[in-house]
Amino acid sequence: MTEPATVSAAESSADSLTVDHVRAAAERIAGAVVRTPTMHSKTLSEIAGADIWLKFENLQFTAAYKERGALNALLLLSPEQRERGVIAASAGNHSQGLSYHGTRLGVPVTIVMPRPTPTVKVMQTESVGGQVVLEGETFDEAYAHARKLEEELGLTFVHPFDDPNVAAGAGTVALEMLEDAPEIDCLVTPIGGGGLISGMSTVARALRPEIEVVGVQAALFPSMYAKVKGEDRDCGGDTLAEGIAVKAPGAFTSRVIADRVDDIMLVSEESLEKAVSLLLQIEKTVVEGAGSAGLAAVLEHSQRFAGRKIGLVLCGGNIDTRLLANVLLRDLARSGRLARLRVTLQDRPGALYRVMREFEAHNVNIIEIYHQRIFTSLPAKGLITDIECEARDREQIDALVAALREQGYSVSQVELA
Repeated sequence: MTEPATVSAAESSADSLTVDHVRAAAERIAGAVVRTPTMHSKTLSEIAGADIWLKFENLQFTAAYKERGALNALLLLSPEQRERGVIAASAGNHSQGLSYHGTRLGVPVTIVMPRPTPTVKVMQTESVGGQVVLEGETFDEAYAHARKLEEELGLTFVHPFDDPNVAAGAGTVALEMLEDAPEIDCLVTPIGGGGLISGMSTVARALRPEIEVVGVQAALFPSMYAKVKGEDRDCGGDTLAEGIAVKAPGAFTSRVIADRVDDIMLVSEESLEKAVSLLLQIEKTVVEGAGSAGLAAVLEHSQRFAGRKIGLVLCGGNIDTRLLANVLLRDLARSGRLARLRVTLQDRPGALYRVMREFEAHNVNIIEIYHQRIFTSLPAKGLITDIECEARDREQIDALVAALREQGYSVSQVELA
């Protein structure tokens, strides 16, 4: 007997997604996706003032939970739909998950991406079997083209989140978490379009109604937050959490979230950066900005979650290595271990040497030195020197600055935004 194909978001009510749908999805995809571990973090728990359990979805083959929903949707296609193939508009984790499992199942996969999509994302999708079509300058234009090809070529569109079958696959994350860590009493989950939290909240409400379900969005993209709360908020900006940078939340997922999610919170870019850095330093695991959103919320709103037993999904680990390096270095700067000191000097022999002696005396290591003689407001014989340095902690830098000022130097610290 052929299982039913996907239901459109417009036709779907919250009742289109139940725990039975999630359980059926779990049976369908078993063995084809990684049953990722759920582990307690002693150190993060101490930092947060709450018990923290982490679900390592960044350990999936394509490094994101999106495989679950994509595979479930593919397995629900009719034989005719499989033969014709599927299409999606995505420049992120959905494109890789759909391409990987489509290729594995022998289903042709077409992914439409905007032309400005970074080459690395195109290559990653093609490397797991997807055929990439570049169209339009924005995601909306790429999405419109994908819908056009859907009609022209008779393909089946697989939405990255606004589909009950995709959300059911995502919900299998919660089934595993609550089985592995039944003591969890609060799920803090990233929200982009809403597929992941729709599936997870459905499981929580059915199995453990007392569990609090909290969604998290980047403050720059509060689309679902604004929709559920009936507010008018702008969406846009360069967020680290690009995986949840969704301007238009799902129609179906919005209904589920309004019915089953207790609260939605916003987090700052600084908190996202801190969470990415902490997860790498403490758990030795790489997450993208979206994957760090749950931890970012717990850290930024620590009083809100104090003493709770919290489950966090590290939903993806696809982050550009150069961006990751920037995040880590910025975190070192915020903690005081890296600094840039701006010192005003007289342009004469030995001036820089005398400053360097203070760095040596305070055991502060110099990384880079920049001189500026021309574009300053100083007299012609003056110069500004920026010195990037590293120290044990902020107190060591402060002691160096105090010593330089005692000797008459004008010293300021260049702060991060």
